[in-house]
Amino acid sequence: MFDKIFPPRTITLPSGKTVQQKASRLPLIALVLLVLTVWSAEFTGFSFRVLATRFHEFFTILLNMIPPDWSSLPSIWGPLLDTIKMSLLGSIIGSLVALPVALTASSNIIPSKLLTLISKIVLSLLRTLPTLVSALIATFVFGLGPMAGTVAITLFTISYVGKLLYEQIENVDMSPFEAMESVGMTRIQAFRFAVLPQVLPGYISTSLYCFEGNVRYAAILGFVGAGGIGLLINEGLGWRDYPAVGMIVLVLIGTVYLIERASEHFRKKLI
Repeated sequence: MFDKIFPPRTITLPSGKTVQQKASRLPLIALVLLVLTVWSAEFTGFSFRVLATRFHEFFTILLNMIPPDWSSLPSIWGPLLDTIKMSLLGSIIGSLVALPVALTASSNIIPSKLLTLISKIVLSLLRTLPTLVSALIATFVFGLGPMAGTVAITLFTISYVGKLLYEQIENVDMSPFEAMESVGMTRIQAFRFAVLPQVLPGYISTSLYCFEGNVRYAAILGFVGAGGIGLLINEGLGWRDYPAVGMIVLVLIGTVYLIERASEHFRKKLI
């Protein structure tokens, strides 16, 4: 269809042969993207004029956070530790549970297509469920507090680590696995000695990276009552106590930076 509207251009080579150069589809793709962008802006009510006239308010709030309220620092440590503990516990439990889930989702290890399909569907459903929504549901089930936040982080970790892990398992060299099966090992034993050593460094690295992200995610779970430092942020913004919020953000930035540096160090040792 496109070639009929924009016929290829005939090019004569120095040897005398002719070749057909198809017209570039880039202008058509750019036009489609432009139309979709304009349509999306109209549908969402996005306005560049409002963005240009109100964007400075963002910096106004940031300036109100400076200088931070150092007197509020003692009240931050408790919720900050809750956030770190939620992230750490949720990451550990989620990473451990993700291993058997990823194993059952690996089509090269599990012969049952139904089981692998169900496992992949479960991981897909968990990935499509936003962490804030799962935390909100968990607050109704387990009540307000860090318990709900830990459950939400655990579910996210299972979906994230499980997805990447089963893709790694499905792309490993299966020759050692088949050799161990041929000498009488069960599939689980062959997986333990032939496949797991190949994916273990990536599995641990992914789990550490997920822990980094979970610390940031846990900081906002307090907005739905799931405990942690997010509850203080929500209260501070609600009372327009921007210096206190600035102190929380400063402490959170320092904490996340230290965790990322430590996690990066261990990941480099593994890869």
